[in-house]
Amino acid sequence: MSVLLYRLGRFAYARPWYVIAGWLAAVSAVVGLLAINPVKLSNEVRIDGTPAQKVIDDLTKSLPEASGGQGMLVFRAQHGTRVDGGGSRTALIAAVDAVYRHDHVIDAREALAAELAKGEKSPLIRAQAAVARAVGQPAGGGAPTPLQEDGRPVPGVLVSADGTTALMQFQFDQQTYELPSGTIDSAVRAAERQAERGHLDVLPAASMMEIPEIVGVGEIVGVVVAAIVLLVTLGSVVAAGLPLVIALVGVTLGVGGAFTLSTVFEIHSLTAVLALMLGLAVGIDYALFIVNRQRRLILDDGLDAHEAAGRAIGTAGSAVLFAGSTVIIALTGLLVVGIALLNTMALVAAATIAIAVLLALTLLPALLGLVEERICSAKARRRAQRQASTVAHTRASRWGSHLVRHRYSALAAAFLIPLILALPAASMKLGLPSGDGYNSDTAQRKSYEAVSDAFGPGYNGPLMAVARSADGGRPLTPTALAAVAADLKDTQGAATVSLAGMNSSGTTAVLGLVPGDGPNDDGTKALVTSVRDKSGQMSREHGVAVGVTGFTALAIDVSDRLADVLPLYVATVLGLSLVVLLLVFRSVVVPVMATLGFVLSIAATFGVTTAVFQWGWLQALFGLDATAPVVSLLPIIVTGVLYGLAMDYQMFLVTSMREARMHGADPLDATVSGFAHASAVVVAAATIMVSVFAGFIFNAQPMIKQAGFALAVGIVIDAFVIRMTFIPATMALARERAWWIPAWLDRVLPDLDVEGDKLTQRIPLPLPDASRRHDTTLKAEATG
Repeated sequence: MSVLLYRLGRFAYARPWYVIAGWLAAVSAVVGLLAINPVKLSNEVRIDGTPAQKVIDDLTKSLPEASGGQGMLVFRAQHGTRVDGGGSRTALIAAVDAVYRHDHVIDAREALAAELAKGEKSPLIRAQAAVARAVGQPAGGGAPTPLQEDGRPVPGVLVSADGTTALMQFQFDQQTYELPSGTIDSAVRAAERQAERGHLDVLPAASMMEIPEIVGVGEIVGVVVAAIVLLVTLGSVVAAGLPLVIALVGVTLGVGGAFTLSTVFEIHSLTAVLALMLGLAVGIDYALFIVNRQRRLILDDGLDAHEAAGRAIGTAGSAVLFAGSTVIIALTGLLVVGIALLNTMALVAAATIAIAVLLALTLLPALLGLVEERICSAKARRRAQRQASTVAHTRASRWGSHLVRHRYSALAAAFLIPLILALPAASMKLGLPSGDGYNSDTAQRKSYEAVSDAFGPGYNGPLMAVARSADGGRPLTPTALAAVAADLKDTQGAATVSLAGMNSSGTTAVLGLVPGDGPNDDGTKALVTSVRDKSGQMSREHGVAVGVTGFTALAIDVSDRLADVLPLYVATVLGLSLVVLLLVFRSVVVPVMATLGFVLSIAATFGVTTAVFQWGWLQALFGLDATAPVVSLLPIIVTGVLYGLAMDYQMFLVTSMREARMHGADPLDATVSGFAHASAVVVAAATIMVSVFAGFIFNAQPMIKQAGFALAVGIVIDAFVIRMTFIPATMALARERAWWIPAWLDRVLPDLDVEGDKLTQRIPLPLPDASRRHDTTLKAEATG
């Protein structure tokens, strides 16, 4: 493998414009397709086969007007006056009218007017009256009341008991992610224009948020920090710029390519964000490893830039290839879960990683061919002639020696620190983002709190109880619906029940079920479970089959499903990746130690994420002020991504130790030497990844915020506690046993030659030539 990559690197270096032209053609194709195909992203978290999703799918056929996206606006009086009095009332009615008249909003007033015109002949009116009598009014008389216009209730609009707040709930004719871009924002602005005349604030709920901003100030700052780290590590603007170019081309092709397919396949916004995060971080890191190796071959071994580039691709490029393979394996392992949303996410992210690897192995040496000897400045060459090692190398040697001498205490510390950090994970609670997960200065959080204060927390996550005739064809009677409504109202955790709609044949009805607790509270989950448990009894007693759906029920089902499949996914990824590590290191102990270290780091990551987001610890340090459950998608995504990235560092660090061992060093010296040579670039790579991921913490969307935080924290723990402390300590403790492998297994395993021994044997490393090194220094000075 190393010989093949060596030849590939030399070819790309010698004929750069052939390679560059090929990649420019690919970028042009993606940009062209994006120009003619508008990007279409989704915010829907859909998992087929869950109880709530089945109800939605059935409702799409039997009552399609109730299956579109849900909208919710809160109107609040600015000066503590009533929203339904005087000028505020006029403005409120005008704002409601503006929303109902907006494109893609279903005007519930028309359907209600048609039913009211039928009088007692209307099945819906009779059923609503029966349900209202069956469930009665909440005790204490503090119930919200419908907004009245011309003596008739305005459908979907409730006024709080104190009159200071109004809540409008309505339906779009499509799911929110299917709506044309700008539809939701336009509807909100239409309401605001009318509401401001009556001094009313308009607060859109979290469900009214458009596709989140993918790249903002935080993300840009993260890339700037990465550029500074590159400059410090590589010592020149030219060398530091190359990894950034590789990363930007990679995300253009990876994320841009996914966008071109968004009209064919549903692409979730988190998919795009994940691909962007990984593309930037991995693209920079892989290029950094190769450029750093080329510079060391030039400065330490006296090679010219062409030969050094070929050998860098043959050695560091081999490690990049197999490191990328572990990330791809970890991501594609998500396919075993069998969830369409995760499948798309995994494939897009894995494709972005594959592109980053290909760019590092082909485009990077081509760019090095354009840069030539300028990859190392004259100053760097003179410094290399004066000293054999840098200060950073000396510090790394001292730390490595310290770990070897104090391996027992180092191992204990590296084991206990993640274990302590992991303790909060025992109480980790999963859920999907709601308004309470946004920062306090956002409209979504203000809307959530206004609804909770004025109506009760359950109005932030109303459930839909869908009632159908048990025999499938007979219309539902008012008596049967009233009996079902009474049963629902008597269920522990239910606050209010009302009949929201019915299809024309009368075989399907939708009952609004408002919980007493918030969307992510345990009481709401218990209510959903209880209603489903009672469904069979209601079918037998009343001839009505009842299912529960709505965003809150969907969130509960998604969390349960993902929690169930997480163990299978972890087992699959660990099994496949252990095989890759066994092939690369030809050792039984090293893959086991690497996997054990990852288990410690991922557990600690979940613990810290739980403490910060769910418990609210240290939130001020990260600009946060909202406590919410851990996003249900997070554990499975972070597990896959962090495993792949952790194995990157394992690959580069332990490969360097194995290379020293293969060249005759004893086990302890090989550990120190390998650590000293690889640790500086691993620290730089980890710092870059943390910078990129941390930039996403400042995204307004809670799901993206948590993903950026968990990945950043995970890299810090895994790179600095596990790979830089735990692994060297265990290698020192194992000594020669670290490289043990059964003889029969050693014979059957292919030799992948990641360290480049075959390359050195077939094409010996040229001897250092002081005069040639002096000549290249003069050339670097002449070319700037």
